[in-house]
Amino acid sequence: MADYDVLIIGAGPAGYVCAIRAAQLGLNTAIVERKYWGGVCLNLGCIPTKALLKNAELARILRERAKEFGIAFDGLRLDYAAAHKRSRRASARLVKGVGFLMKKNGIATYEGSARLLDAHTVAVSGGDGEITLMADNIVIATGARPRGIPGVEIDGERVITYNEAIMADSLPDSVVIVGAGAIGLEFATIWHSYGVEVTIVEMLPHLAPLEDEAISEELERQFKRAGIKFMTSTRLESVELTDGGVKVTVSGESGTFALDAEKVLMAIGVRPNVDGIGLEEIGVRLDRRGFIAIDERMATNVPGVWAIGDVTGKLLLAHVGSAQGIVAAENIAGVETIELDYVMMPRCTYSHPQIASFGYTESGAREKGYDVKVSQFPFQANGKALGLGDYAGFVKLIADAESGRLLGAHMIGPDVTELLPELTLAQMAGLTGHEIARNVHAHPTLSEALMEAAHGLVGHPIHL
Repeated sequence: MADYDVLIIGAGPAGYVCAIRAAQLGLNTAIVERKYWGGVCLNLGCIPTKALLKNAELARILRERAKEFGIAFDGLRLDYAAAHKRSRRASARLVKGVGFLMKKNGIATYEGSARLLDAHTVAVSGGDGEITLMADNIVIATGARPRGIPGVEIDGERVITYNEAIMADSLPDSVVIVGAGAIGLEFATIWHSYGVEVTIVEMLPHLAPLEDEAISEELERQFKRAGIKFMTSTRLESVELTDGGVKVTVSGESGTFALDAEKVLMAIGVRPNVDGIGLEEIGVRLDRRGFIAIDERMATNVPGVWAIGDVTGKLLLAHVGSAQGIVAAENIAGVETIELDYVMMPRCTYSHPQIASFGYTESGAREKGYDVKVSQFPFQANGKALGLGDYAGFVKLIADAESGRLLGAHMIGPDVTELLPELTLAQMAGLTGHEIARNVHAHPTLSEALMEAAHGLVGHPIHL
């Protein structure tokens, strides 16, 4: 007899959510975590960065716009150490909550490093030695870690990743950020808001290179206006440690040159945590990038072995991992579930301004052969945004011209990450711009920009 129906390796947003759903479905469930209960998200990523971004917002307003808001003071002092401490409190509270949820749902917990011995047996090595656990189903949720560049050594002091950046309670004087995805853009926002000299280096033609081109272009306009330096279509060549910090050599359309800074943040992506956990020994197949290959059920090629979250490389976002965890548990239990559409998953970047999107970009939809209809509404015409004093950006909706169904949405502006659920729900339910436009939105709210953009799909925005 197996010890458990389900054994999950990794207690991040994918793993712990899978454990909870499995327990809810009556499965005898256990979970193993090596270091971070709640995963990178709760400890080093999503949660502490959002706490720091809130402090950064206040710092930015006080440093740059206090007079506009009728605030006057002498000798502003910003204590980043206090901001960092607040971010750790937010993280610790949620990590504690994960432990509570495990107990509440009767889930057995083990601390240590897990290694698969076969498709139903796991060895767990910890401070008390090694134990062996057996399960009918094993779910791998080991996540991913920062990826480096060959020839560039990450020393954790002057050449750092998000791990060191989020744990630092002091600010660098200057920093070069390599990579203009969500991590790079969010740390650029935090540091610049406190007066750090920031330069972003991006190999692709735009900041936020995976977003709709109109979004990237607007972000670049706002970063220029804010004084954040960036270089696109620029490749990192080398990083050299100096007496004062680092010398970062880059090359682009204007040639090869060096940037001097105190630190360099490597934010070019991640690689899966698949080493040393026994995958090769039991024959679990990896894709060409080294992530675990799964089907729509979250099953690997080895019966009884499943994988969820960042280690699958499907879409490396916490909420996607959690959704995968629920689907995996439901498939293991044999109950009704859904098939995830990764193209239509919500995507968020908490820079200033924020970016939120789902579905196809305009060019992507056209490449797929859709005859598209596009509507765009600016936050400058939204009363709530004007009241907030934060009205840069717009809402852009993309729909199939024939059926009217949403193919994607792309937003940049104030709190746009909070506006996504209405649109993703509409897409999932097969609603069109007509239903969104006819849904009465409270005034004044930022969500009215969605209604106005939807009116643009079916007629014309009222306030434009």
